[in-house]
Amino acid sequence: MEAAKSGDAVKVHYTGTLEDGTLFDSSEKRGEPIEFTIGEGQLLGKFEEAVVGMTPGEEKEVKIEADEGYGPRRDELVGKIPGTQLPEDLSPEVGMQLQVQTPEGQPMVITVVGVGDDHIVVDGNHVLAGQDLNFDIKLMEIA
Repeated sequence: MEAAKSGDAVKVHYTGTLEDGTLFDSSEKRGEPIEFTIGEGQLLGKFEEAVVGMTPGEEKEVKIEADEGYGPRRDELVGKIPGTQLPEDLSPEVGMQLQVQTPEGQPMVITVVGVGDDHIVVDGNHVLAGQDLNFDIKLMEIA
């Protein structure tokens, strides 16, 4: 049986958990495996690397340290936005995600983490930043 290699389109099922066992994502729960091409950078690099060498039906556990996943939490990505800078029709709520542009013009998703009388507090860190991630991966097929 042929093993998966860089450049192969593959389908995998996975379950992702945090160090304390908290489930953060699962293709099994969605019912469909994810499909990606190894080496194209569509997923975390260490996740893609873990699939290399696997054969269809094989299962593997992989741990991805925070630095190789979504990086460390960065305090400078948390800040206040004055209410005067928000669209008039926006009713911000904690947990709401907004898309903004960085000073370089790149799109960035931020999460509202606090709502004050005249401002909101936002966090630009990925929700999994600073977390070590554990994945159970099953290679379903090599396309």
